[in-house]
Amino acid sequence: MRIEFRDVSFAQASGAPVLDGVNLTVEAGEVVVLVGRSGAGKTTLLKLVNRLLLPLGGEVCLDGRGTREWDPYALRRRVGYVLQEIGLFPHMTVGQNVGIVPRLERWPTHRIRARTDELLELVGLPAAEYADRWPRELSGGQRQRVGVARALALDPPILLMDEPFGALDPLTRVEMHREFRRIQSRIRKTVIIVTHDMGEAFALADRLGVLAEGRVIALDRPERIARSSDPHIRAFLEAALEARPRAGETS
Repeated sequence: MRIEFRDVSFAQASGAPVLDGVNLTVEAGEVVVLVGRSGAGKTTLLKLVNRLLLPLGGEVCLDGRGTREWDPYALRRRVGYVLQEIGLFPHMTVGQNVGIVPRLERWPTHRIRARTDELLELVGLPAAEYADRWPRELSGGQRQRVGVARALALDPPILLMDEPFGALDPLTRVEMHREFRRIQSRIRKTVIIVTHDMGEAFALADRLGVLAEGRVIALDRPERIARSSDPHIRAFLEAALEARPRAGETS
């Protein structure tokens, strides 16, 4: 499913502008990673896709159809959402967490179980070993995998990921990057990821977008972004590199 932002603007309730004339296209099956300073509008962009927010100007379209034309619940069934704070229900097993949305959709029990088993296998947590565990029995990386499985439960064509691996330690984060690439190579969702981590952005993106002053000031393949001479992009890249811990330091 193709996502298009057509001259989209958005402002806070106070009137302070957040987005100003954003134009952005994410092709079906593509992974676009967005980076930018805090307050640049990255999370706002995600919420405009699944109609948690509506643009004040312009239009957000999924396969050519504006989000205002969609029933919000039908639209959200087409969009999986993965957050940094995974929010697994502690009183539910792993399998119950993964199957909660199909259960709300009143799928039959045997279909929920089959889908849950399929997704746990996909994210590297075999159901025979993990379905009956409690979230507290999992590592941070395992809980994040469950969050991804839950977001994929209805097989949505779009996946939105908001700082999905930001709470993980560096080694686990690298492992999750590998897992994400493996999973994406199989399911080919249309994915938008927002992150502050430039290493993560370069590791996961088919194309990398840089947000500044409410606009997408660059959108290109990561290697081309890395070679950009644009002063705004260079300043952002250099600041991100300076923020990374040096060898022997802890973050």
